[in-house]
Amino acid sequence: MAGTLKTSLLLAVMTALFMAIGYLVGGVIGMAVAFAVALLLNVYSWWNADKIVLRMQGAREVSDNERSPVLRTFANDTRALAAHAGLPTPRIYVIDTPQPNAFATGRNPKNAAVCATMGLLNTLTREEVSGVMAHELAHVAHRDTLTMTVTATLAGAIGMLANFALFFGNRSRGGIFTSLAIMIVAPLAAGLVQMAISRSREYEADKRGAEICGNPYWLASALEKIDRGARSNLNQRAEANPAMAHVYIMNPLAGRKGDSLFSTHPATANRVEALHKLAMEMNVTPPERLYPETVTARGPWG
Repeated sequence: MAGTLKTSLLLAVMTALFMAIGYLVGGVIGMAVAFAVALLLNVYSWWNADKIVLRMQGAREVSDNERSPVLRTFANDTRALAAHAGLPTPRIYVIDTPQPNAFATGRNPKNAAVCATMGLLNTLTREEVSGVMAHELAHVAHRDTLTMTVTATLAGAIGMLANFALFFGNRSRGGIFTSLAIMIVAPLAAGLVQMAISRSREYEADKRGAEICGNPYWLASALEKIDRGARSNLNQRAEANPAMAHVYIMNPLAGRKGDSLFSTHPATANRVEALHKLAMEMNVTPPERLYPETVTARGPWG
Protein backbone atom coordinates (compact mmCIF):
# COMPACT_ATOMS: atom_id res chain seq x y z
CA MET A 1 0.00 0.00 0.00
CA ALA A 2 2.84 2.40 0.88
CA GLY A 3 4.54 1.72 -2.45
CA THR A 4 1.31 2.35 -4.36
CA LEU A 5 0.74 5.62 -2.49
CA LYS A 6 4.30 6.76 -3.20
CA THR A 7 3.96 5.97 -6.89
CA SER A 8 0.59 7.74 -7.11
CA LEU A 9 2.06 10.83 -5.48
CA LEU A 10 5.05 10.83 -7.82
CA LEU A 11 2.82 10.49 -10.88
CA ALA A 12 0.65 13.32 -9.54
CA VAL A 13 3.77 15.49 -9.23
CA MET A 14 4.68 14.76 -12.86
CA THR A 15 1.16 15.66 -14.01
CA ALA A 16 1.26 18.89 -11.98
CA LEU A 17 4.64 19.73 -13.50
CA PHE A 18 3.19 19.15 -16.95
CA MET A 19 0.31 21.52 -16.17
CA ALA A 20 2.66 24.16 -14.71
CA ILE A 21 4.69 24.24 -17.91
CA GLY A 22 1.47 24.51 -19.90
CA TYR A 23 0.45 27.51 -17.79
CA LEU A 24 3.77 29.26 -18.30
CA VAL A 25 3.60 28.68 -22.03
CA GLY A 26 -0.07 29.51 -22.63
CA GLY A 27 -1.70 30.71 -19.42
CA VAL A 28 -4.90 29.09 -18.15
CA ILE A 29 -5.73 27.71 -21.57
CA GLY A 30 -2.24 26.23 -21.87
CA MET A 31 -2.61 24.62 -18.44
CA ALA A 32 -5.98 23.14 -19.39
CA VAL A 33 -4.58 21.76 -22.63
CA ALA A 34 -1.57 20.32 -20.80
CA PHE A 35 -3.86 18.64 -18.25
CA ALA A 36 -5.95 17.11 -21.03
CA VAL A 37 -2.83 15.87 -22.80
CA ALA A 38 -1.42 14.41 -19.57
CA LEU A 39 -4.72 12.64 -18.90
CA LEU A 40 -4.80 11.19 -22.41
CA LEU A 41 -1.18 10.09 -22.12
CA ASN A 42 -1.92 8.32 -18.84
CA VAL A 43 -4.94 6.51 -20.31
CA TYR A 44 -3.10 5.61 -23.52
CA SER A 45 -0.07 4.37 -21.58
CA TRP A 46 -2.32 2.35 -19.27
CA TRP A 47 -3.77 0.30 -22.12
CA ASN A 48 -0.74 0.21 -24.41
CA ALA A 49 2.20 0.00 -22.01
CA ASP A 50 3.65 -3.18 -23.46
CA LYS A 51 3.24 -2.12 -27.11
CA ILE A 52 4.89 1.26 -26.46
CA VAL A 53 8.03 -0.14 -24.87
CA LEU A 54 8.46 -3.17 -27.13
CA ARG A 55 8.00 -1.14 -30.31
CA MET A 56 10.39 1.59 -29.20
CA GLN A 57 13.06 -0.95 -28.24
CA GLY A 58 12.78 -2.99 -31.45
CA ALA A 59 11.82 -6.24 -29.71
CA ARG A 60 10.55 -9.36 -31.49
CA GLU A 61 8.50 -12.14 -29.93
CA VAL A 62 9.99 -15.61 -29.48
CA SER A 63 7.70 -17.96 -31.38
CA ASP A 64 6.57 -21.41 -30.24
CA ASN A 65 8.44 -23.04 -33.13
CA GLU A 66 11.67 -21.11 -32.58
CA ARG A 67 14.63 -22.84 -34.23
CA SER A 68 17.36 -21.39 -32.03
CA PRO A 69 18.13 -23.72 -29.08
CA VAL A 70 19.26 -20.72 -27.03
CA LEU A 71 15.92 -18.96 -27.49
CA ARG A 72 13.92 -22.15 -26.92
CA THR A 73 15.73 -22.77 -23.64
CA PHE A 74 15.32 -19.14 -22.62
CA ALA A 75 11.57 -19.24 -23.33
CA ASN A 76 11.02 -22.55 -21.57
CA ASP A 77 12.96 -21.47 -18.49
CA THR A 78 11.04 -18.19 -18.31
CA ARG A 79 7.70 -19.99 -18.52
CA ALA A 80 8.79 -22.35 -15.75
CA LEU A 81 9.84 -19.44 -13.55
CA ALA A 82 6.49 -17.71 -14.10
CA ALA A 83 4.64 -20.88 -13.12
CA HIS A 84 6.86 -21.23 -10.06
CA ALA A 85 6.01 -17.65 -9.08
CA GLY A 86 2.28 -18.25 -9.57
CA LEU A 87 2.08 -15.79 -12.49
CA PRO A 88 0.37 -16.10 -15.88
CA THR A 89 2.78 -16.97 -18.68
CA PRO A 90 4.10 -13.70 -20.11
CA ARG A 91 4.86 -13.05 -23.76
CA ILE A 92 8.58 -13.46 -24.33
CA TYR A 93 10.69 -11.16 -26.51
CA VAL A 94 14.30 -10.61 -27.52
CA ILE A 95 16.22 -7.61 -28.83
CA ASP A 96 19.08 -8.06 -31.27
CA THR A 97 21.75 -5.99 -29.52
CA PRO A 98 25.11 -7.08 -28.05
CA GLN A 99 24.47 -5.19 -24.81
CA PRO A 100 23.39 -7.59 -22.02
CA ASN A 101 20.14 -6.29 -20.52
CA ALA A 102 16.47 -7.12 -19.92
CA PHE A 103 13.15 -5.56 -18.97
CA ALA A 104 9.48 -6.31 -18.36
CA THR A 105 6.41 -4.37 -19.44
CA GLY A 106 2.60 -4.56 -19.48
CA ARG A 107 -0.29 -3.07 -17.55
CA ASN A 108 -0.85 -6.15 -15.35
CA PRO A 109 0.35 -9.77 -14.95
CA LYS A 110 -2.23 -11.03 -17.46
CA ASN A 111 -0.92 -8.67 -20.14
CA ALA A 112 2.77 -8.77 -19.30
CA ALA A 113 5.78 -9.25 -21.53
CA VAL A 114 9.41 -9.90 -20.62
CA CYS A 115 12.34 -9.18 -22.88
CA ALA A 116 16.05 -10.04 -22.93
CA THR A 117 18.75 -8.91 -25.30
CA MET A 118 20.77 -11.40 -27.31
CA GLY A 119 23.79 -9.96 -25.54
CA LEU A 120 22.33 -11.18 -22.25
CA LEU A 121 21.66 -14.69 -23.54
CA ASN A 122 25.09 -14.95 -25.13
CA THR A 123 27.00 -13.58 -22.12
CA LEU A 124 25.33 -15.03 -19.05
CA THR A 125 25.02 -18.61 -17.87
CA ARG A 126 21.66 -20.31 -17.72
CA GLU A 127 21.46 -19.84 -13.95
CA GLU A 128 22.27 -16.16 -14.26
CA VAL A 129 19.65 -15.69 -16.99
CA SER A 130 17.14 -17.37 -14.67
CA GLY A 131 18.04 -14.88 -11.96
CA VAL A 132 17.53 -11.96 -14.33
CA MET A 133 14.18 -13.19 -15.61
CA ALA A 134 13.03 -13.88 -12.05
CA HIS A 135 13.82 -10.23 -11.32
CA GLU A 136 11.71 -9.13 -14.28
CA LEU A 137 8.86 -11.40 -13.22
CA ALA A 138 9.05 -9.77 -9.79
CA HIS A 139 8.39 -6.43 -11.49
CA VAL A 140 5.36 -8.04 -13.13
CA ALA A 141 4.12 -9.44 -9.81
CA HIS A 142 4.57 -6.05 -8.12
CA ARG A 143 2.78 -4.34 -11.04
CA ASP A 144 5.77 -2.04 -11.51
CA THR A 145 5.67 -2.34 -15.28
CA LEU A 146 2.65 -0.10 -15.76
CA THR A 147 4.05 2.60 -13.48
CA MET A 148 7.40 2.53 -15.27
CA THR A 149 5.82 2.98 -18.70
CA VAL A 150 3.37 5.71 -17.69
CA THR A 151 6.19 7.57 -15.96
CA ALA A 152 8.45 7.26 -19.01
CA THR A 153 5.66 8.53 -21.28
CA LEU A 154 5.04 11.58 -19.10
CA ALA A 155 8.76 12.27 -18.74
CA GLY A 156 9.19 12.24 -22.50
CA ALA A 157 6.15 14.48 -22.95
CA ILE A 158 7.48 16.99 -20.40
CA GLY A 159 10.72 17.15 -22.33
CA MET A 160 8.83 17.84 -25.56
CA LEU A 161 6.67 20.49 -23.89
CA ALA A 162 9.81 22.18 -22.59
CA ASN A 163 11.14 22.31 -26.14
CA PHE A 164 7.86 23.90 -27.25
CA ALA A 165 8.35 26.56 -24.56
CA LEU A 166 11.71 27.47 -26.05
CA PHE A 167 10.25 27.44 -29.56
CA PHE A 168 7.50 29.91 -28.62
CA GLY A 169 10.11 32.06 -26.87
CA ASN A 170 8.86 35.56 -26.07
CA ARG A 171 5.24 34.55 -26.52
CA SER A 172 5.36 32.42 -23.38
CA ARG A 173 4.66 34.01 -19.97
CA GLY A 174 7.87 35.58 -18.70
CA GLY A 175 9.58 35.74 -22.08
CA ILE A 176 12.60 33.90 -23.40
CA PHE A 177 14.33 33.58 -20.01
CA THR A 178 11.35 31.76 -18.55
CA SER A 179 11.31 29.51 -21.60
CA LEU A 180 14.99 28.69 -21.11
CA ALA A 181 14.42 27.96 -17.43
CA ILE A 182 11.54 25.62 -18.32
CA MET A 183 13.65 23.83 -20.90
CA ILE A 184 16.38 23.17 -18.32
CA VAL A 185 14.45 22.58 -15.11
CA ALA A 186 11.38 20.67 -16.33
CA PRO A 187 13.12 17.63 -17.88
CA LEU A 188 15.47 17.52 -14.88
CA ALA A 189 12.57 17.50 -12.42
CA ALA A 190 10.74 14.86 -14.44
CA GLY A 191 13.89 12.77 -14.51
CA LEU A 192 14.31 12.99 -10.74
CA VAL A 193 10.75 11.76 -10.18
CA GLN A 194 11.32 8.98 -12.71
CA MET A 195 14.52 7.91 -10.98
CA ALA A 196 12.93 7.95 -7.52
CA ILE A 197 10.32 5.46 -8.76
CA SER A 198 12.89 3.26 -10.45
CA ARG A 199 15.59 2.91 -7.79
CA SER A 200 13.30 1.92 -4.92
CA ARG A 201 11.56 -0.68 -7.05
CA GLU A 202 14.80 -2.27 -8.26
CA TYR A 203 15.76 -3.32 -4.73
CA GLU A 204 12.33 -4.82 -4.16
CA ALA A 205 12.45 -6.69 -7.49
CA ASP A 206 15.96 -7.99 -6.70
CA LYS A 207 14.72 -9.45 -3.43
CA ARG A 208 11.57 -11.03 -4.84
CA GLY A 209 13.42 -12.24 -7.94
CA ALA A 210 16.00 -14.01 -5.78
CA GLU A 211 13.17 -15.72 -3.91
CA ILE A 212 11.51 -16.80 -7.17
CA CYS A 213 14.63 -18.41 -8.65
CA GLY A 214 15.77 -19.68 -5.25
CA ASN A 215 19.36 -18.42 -5.35
CA PRO A 216 20.33 -14.75 -4.81
CA TYR A 217 23.86 -15.49 -6.05
CA TRP A 218 22.57 -16.13 -9.59
CA LEU A 219 21.15 -12.61 -9.84
CA ALA A 220 24.13 -11.04 -8.05
CA SER A 221 26.55 -12.61 -10.52
CA ALA A 222 24.32 -11.60 -13.44
CA LEU A 223 24.18 -7.97 -12.29
CA GLU A 224 27.98 -7.75 -12.20
CA LYS A 225 28.25 -9.13 -15.73
CA ILE A 226 25.44 -6.91 -17.05
CA ASP A 227 27.05 -3.85 -15.48
CA ARG A 228 30.33 -4.53 -17.28
CA GLY A 229 28.58 -5.33 -20.55
CA ALA A 230 26.31 -2.29 -20.46
CA ARG A 231 29.34 0.00 -20.16
CA SER A 232 31.13 -1.50 -23.14
CA ASN A 233 28.26 -2.14 -25.59
CA LEU A 234 25.97 0.42 -27.21
CA ASN A 235 22.20 -0.10 -27.14
CA GLN A 236 21.11 2.14 -30.00
CA ARG A 237 17.38 1.83 -29.35
CA ALA A 238 17.80 2.81 -25.70
CA GLU A 239 20.06 5.71 -26.64
CA ALA A 240 17.38 6.97 -29.05
CA ASN A 241 14.69 6.75 -26.32
CA PRO A 242 16.45 7.70 -23.05
CA ALA A 243 13.14 8.22 -21.19
CA MET A 244 12.73 4.43 -21.26
CA ALA A 245 16.13 3.70 -19.64
CA HIS A 246 14.64 2.99 -16.22
CA VAL A 247 12.58 0.01 -17.44
CA TYR A 248 15.76 -2.04 -17.93
CA ILE A 249 17.37 -4.10 -15.16
CA MET A 250 20.56 -2.05 -15.71
CA ASN A 251 20.94 1.47 -17.10
CA PRO A 252 21.39 0.89 -20.87
CA LEU A 253 22.71 4.37 -21.66
CA ALA A 254 26.38 3.92 -22.51
CA GLY A 255 28.88 6.33 -21.02
CA ARG A 256 26.42 8.11 -18.72
CA LYS A 257 28.12 7.79 -15.35
CA GLY A 258 26.07 10.09 -13.16
CA ASP A 259 26.24 9.99 -9.38
CA SER A 260 23.62 8.31 -7.23
CA LEU A 261 21.21 11.29 -7.38
CA PHE A 262 21.05 11.26 -11.16
CA SER A 263 21.15 7.50 -11.68
CA THR A 264 18.08 5.63 -12.91
CA HIS A 265 19.24 2.53 -11.02
CA PRO A 266 20.89 1.80 -7.66
CA ALA A 267 24.64 1.22 -7.69
CA THR A 268 25.38 -2.33 -8.79
CA ALA A 269 27.70 -2.90 -5.83
CA ASN A 270 24.88 -2.01 -3.42
CA ARG A 271 22.48 -4.36 -5.16
CA VAL A 272 25.00 -7.20 -5.10
CA GLU A 273 25.73 -6.60 -1.42
CA ALA A 274 22.00 -6.70 -0.59
CA LEU A 275 21.63 -9.97 -2.51
CA HIS A 276 24.57 -11.54 -0.68
CA LYS A 277 22.97 -10.59 2.65
CA LEU A 278 19.70 -12.11 1.47
CA ALA A 279 21.52 -15.33 0.51
CA MET A 280 22.86 -15.60 4.06
CA GLU A 281 19.35 -15.12 5.44
CA MET A 282 18.09 -17.83 3.08
CA ASN A 283 20.99 -20.13 4.08
CA VAL A 284 22.13 -20.43 0.46
CA THR A 285 25.71 -21.65 0.13
CA PRO A 286 27.97 -19.32 -1.88
CA PRO A 287 29.16 -20.88 -5.15
CA GLU A 288 32.81 -21.87 -5.26
CA ARG A 289 33.01 -20.56 -8.82
CA LEU A 290 30.84 -18.85 -11.38
CA TYR A 291 28.82 -21.24 -13.48
CA PRO A 292 30.76 -21.98 -16.68
CA GLU A 293 27.89 -23.49 -18.65
CA THR A 294 26.19 -21.49 -21.39
CA VAL A 295 22.47 -20.80 -21.47
CA THR A 296 21.99 -23.86 -23.70
CA ALA A 297 23.29 -26.24 -21.03
CA ARG A 298 21.04 -28.07 -18.60
CA GLY A 299 20.24 -25.74 -15.74
CA PRO A 300 17.90 -25.34 -12.75
CA TRP A 301 14.74 -25.45 -14.86
CA GLY A 302 15.87 -27.97 -17.50
